[in-house]
Amino acid sequence: MATIAVQRASRLPGIPSASRLRAWAAAALPAGACATVRVVNGAEARRLNRGYRGRDYATNVLTFAYGGTPPAADIVLCAPVLAREARAQGKTLAAHYAHLTIHGALHAAGMDHDTPRDAAAMEALETRILGTLGFADPYEDRAAPPRGRGAPAAPAHGRTAARPRPTEPA
Repeated sequence: MATIAVQRASRLPGIPSASRLRAWAAAALPAGACATVRVVNGAEARRLNRGYRGRDYATNVLTFAYGGTPPAADIVLCAPVLAREARAQGKTLAAHYAHLTIHGALHAAGMDHDTPRDAAAMEALETRILGTLGFADPYEDRAAPPRGRGAPAAPAHGRTAARPRPTEPA
C-alpha cells in the first residue's frame, strides 16, 4: 500500500476530502510509494509552475517525482484551475479531481505522455483506473468543441523529475 499525505492550502469550496484524494492517488501508485497530494490556490500553482517549468501561469496539476523504487513524489493540484476546467468540460468537480490526481500519480510512477504512443498508454490506464472507481472516460468527448462561449483552453500540466522539493510559501 502507498503512503499518501494530503495538504489543503486552498479554501475553495468543492475540494474533495482527504480520504477521497488518498484513495484516488493510491489507485494509481505502486505498493510502497510515498506521495503528498497538495491542493493549492492559483498563486501557489503559478509560482511553482514558473519556478520549476518556466511557465508563468497556474496549471491544473504538477508532479514532482523524486525517483526511487518505490517512487516518492509531490502531486500539486490547483483548485481554481480544476474548478474552471470541470465547468468548461461539463464534468463533475469530483470526476475532474479524480482524473488529475490519478494523472499526477501516474507521472509519479514514471509514466509520461511525451510521444503519441506514451500518451495513448497513459490515457488508457487513466481511463481503466477511473472506471474501477466509477468514473467515466475523461477523454470520451475529446473531439467535441468546448462547452460554452469563450471556454478557456486547458493549460498544460507537467511533471518535474528529480528536482529539489519546492519550498513552502511564506
